[in-house]
Parts: sequence; C-alpha cells; structure tokens
Amino acid sequence: MNQPLAYVDPGAKVASNVVIEPFTTIHKNVVIEEGTWIGTNVTIMEGARIGKNVKIYPGSVISAPPQDIKFDGGDTLCFVGEGTIIREHCTIHRGTHSLGKTEVGKNVFMMVGSHVAHDCIVGDHAILVNNVAVGGHCYVGEYAIIGGLSAVHQFTSVGAHSMIGGVLRITKDVPPFTKAAKEPICYVGINSIGLRRRGYDAEKIREIQNIYRVIYQSNKNVTQAVEYIEAEFPATPERDDILSFIRNSKRGIMRGIRPRE
Repeated sequence: MNQPLAYVDPGAKVASNVVIEPFTTIHKNVVIEEGTWIGTNVTIMEGARIGKNVKIYPGSVISAPPQDIKFDGGDTLCFVGEGTIIREHCTIHRGTHSLGKTEVGKNVFMMVGSHVAHDCIVGDHAILVNNVAVGGHCYVGEYAIIGGLSAVHQFTSVGAHSMIGGVLRITKDVPPFTKAAKEPICYVGINSIGLRRRGYDAEKIREIQNIYRVIYQSNKNVTQAVEYIEAEFPATPERDDILSFIRNSKRGIMRGIRPRE
C-alpha cells in the first residue's frame, strides 16, 4: 500500500501488502517482500533485498554505497532478513566487490542510530543497541548483543551468544558465549544469563565455563590452551565452536583481566 507522497521506482519489486509511508524513497533494483512496513523519510537504495515482515523506522537508509574510497560502483547487495526491526536513523551499507554483499540476518534488532558497514555479516537475533557502529568486513554472531555507543573495528569478529558492554572499543575478536567489558576490552566471564534464557542447561553452561577457565585463567597461552582443550574435553558443538572461532581469529581474541600489581 503506497502512499501518494512516497516515491517507488518502477524498477523496484515490492510485494502488494508492503506499507510505505509518506516521504520515503525506494530506488531501482530493490526487492521488498510481504508484510514489511517502511516508515516515513526512509531511503532504500539500489541492491537492497528486504525480507518478510521487516519494520524500518523513520530516517533510516538501507543499501547506501559503501564508505570505501576503493569502491568504483557495481552491482553489490544488501540483505535484511525476515522479522528484523530497524529503528530510527539506522544505516546499512551494501557490500564492496570483496564480499559482494552486506547481510543482516533474521529477527535482528538494530536500535536507534546503529550502523552496519559494507561486507558485514550480522547473525540472526543479534541486537545492536543505540549508536553501535560496526566497521567494514565484521562478523557478528547469532544472539550477540553489543552495548550502546560501542564501536567494532573493521575485520573484527563477535562470537555467537556473546554480550559486550556499552561505550567500548572492540578491537579484538570476542569469542562465543562470553561477556566483554572494561577498557581495553577483556573477558569478564561467560554470558550465563543469556544462555539460560536460550535453553542451555546447567551442565552445558559449566562445560563452557570450564573451557574458558583454561583459556583465560590458567597459565597457558592461547595455543597451549587450545591444544589442551582439544585433548582433554570431549567433543561437543560448543567446544568445537569455541576452538574454531579462536583458530580462525585474524585479529586475535580479547585478553583476560590482568591481575592487579
């Protein structure tokens, strides 16, 4: 249902029951699926692929060209998954030719003013609190929560089910299931409350805690800790996710809390 004061390019493919409020602009080469609501003063630019039942609030800009001076144009994409909520004045940029796309998953909650840069992957159910800035080429795992006003450095990974405090610089990779805080960012425990809310039982939470005790509270370096965990802990999906994340970390994982001198 298009308002007469909205502009929809003839080259856009918009499902018949999509609601587009006044003063919104939809560019060509855009696909918007059923049940989506788009508020006033939203701009959806070329390459956007918006899933079903998405809500986009006023002032947001989706699929703008990447802020990368090397980008010389071309057909790259920006995906927004089903059920995602994008609050006021959020921005998501489409990919460069490096990855070819930016992807925000299903049921993601982007709060006011949050930003996802080019070539990022944001997993399902992730939450970006107000004014979070995620730099280019970042990965944010499913159910991760990033606190307000925090900035994620480009090429950084944030593991699934992790929780990061507010007003922080995330310059190291944050492993899955952990909590991160302080400055510089460091490990402050596992996200046990979040895990319980998502159905992890006490035994599984203890397993995850014991793995991170080896990584962060033993006298082993990261390489030694990974070797020890692989040898001494039974293989489980959670153990393997942690080890795979650490082995694939390009920026290195966040440190543990330094003891007081």
